[in-house]
Amino acid sequence: MPGIFPRIRRLIQEQLILHLLTSETMFKRYTKSTLAQNTLWMVLGQGLRLGISVLYFTVIARSLGTHNYGAFVAVVSLVAIVFPFGALGSGILLIKNVSRDQSLFGVYWGRGLLTTTVASSALLLVTVALARFILPTEIPFLLLLLVSASDLIGMSLIWIAGQAFQAFERLNWTAIIHVLISATRLIGALIVVQIHPHPTALQWGYIYSCSTATVVVASLALVTAKLGLPHFAWPRSKAELREGFYFSASLCAQTVYNDIDKTMLASLSTLEATGIYGAAYRILEASVVPIASLRQAAYPNFFRRGLHGISGCLPYAKLQAARALLCGVVIAAGLLVLAGVVPYFLGQEYARAVEALRWLAILPVFRAVHYFYSDALSGAGHQGLRTALQVAVALFNVLINCWLIPAYSWRGAAWSSIASDGLLAVAVVVAAWMLSRQQGTSTTLAESELAESVAS
Repeated sequence: MPGIFPRIRRLIQEQLILHLLTSETMFKRYTKSTLAQNTLWMVLGQGLRLGISVLYFTVIARSLGTHNYGAFVAVVSLVAIVFPFGALGSGILLIKNVSRDQSLFGVYWGRGLLTTTVASSALLLVTVALARFILPTEIPFLLLLLVSASDLIGMSLIWIAGQAFQAFERLNWTAIIHVLISATRLIGALIVVQIHPHPTALQWGYIYSCSTATVVVASLALVTAKLGLPHFAWPRSKAELREGFYFSASLCAQTVYNDIDKTMLASLSTLEATGIYGAAYRILEASVVPIASLRQAAYPNFFRRGLHGISGCLPYAKLQAARALLCGVVIAAGLLVLAGVVPYFLGQEYARAVEALRWLAILPVFRAVHYFYSDALSGAGHQGLRTALQVAVALFNVLINCWLIPAYSWRGAAWSSIASDGLLAVAVVVAAWMLSRQQGTSTTLAESELAESVAS
């Protein structure tokens, strides 16, 4: 008995040392993994982009004022809703196929460029025509044309260029392209403010379109130099067109429940309310950079694991969602505490954005969940189900906005965003869990039938 306590103490010490060594080994293994390196690249790139965007956003928001900024946000938000159809899912099809077989790059890069150019050009005409019936008439037609061309054609080409590097898990170049977008816009913002200290939304629209065109040329040149030339093969098969449409519809639905509230604010409330809410939402989007970076780094892995169905994707989704959830809680707490500094940067005109930002602070937690479970559905080949869930949430968002925005202005928009993101998080988790159980049951039955046939 006298020597039992030293032995227990020695055993505990040995276990602690073993645990520390094991933890250190796992940490080293994780930090050397492709996922960790790509996440780090995206965090660094997005962090640099965030810093630049903060400067750009501060300059533009202060110089334009809530009215002009509201007009600009209304146009950008409307275009963002139809933006996903500009490429018809070409970038995601490129990631899916090239992440499994890199020799297919030239074919899918060429198809992506052709599809994006044709689809986004046609969509530009439709968007400009429809916008005159949706947005307030005080918004200049030329502003609508400039922003639509920049985001539908220009940003679609830039986005697919970044996805080309993502397919090869070379996210350092994807990060560079993202930084270029913000850097050119900051330079443009500084130029326009030097020329016009208080520019109109249209004056900023000219600079906005020029900066986008610059990045288009640079990003396409980067892909050609680093990955190779496109092979133009046309048309796509019906199956690929259908799958690409599902990807586009999914992204469109996501944009609807993220951005339709700003367009509806401009129509159902005031441009000042749109500017206040748009500023708060812009800050929120910037805050989720770490979660979005992890998602972009993990995205190709879902398609590789998806070869084994949802059972191959779900454990991976749980792991990444757990990491992101911890980050989301920290981000939410930071937004609640630091929201009060917004007027010091943007001016007292944006004082009410403090309350809007605090309402929106819970969204990083919801996104930490639905980002990765949604990607698990896509990777496992259930893109149709994912699209259906997101479309349902988008319709829910539009319907409650029709009630909340006229009654509560930007507060109603914030409440609808919280409800929509929360609903989507629950929906995709339940869907993934049910599919996993269904696949498990099917596998068990198949194994039983095989065993019976062998026995007989």
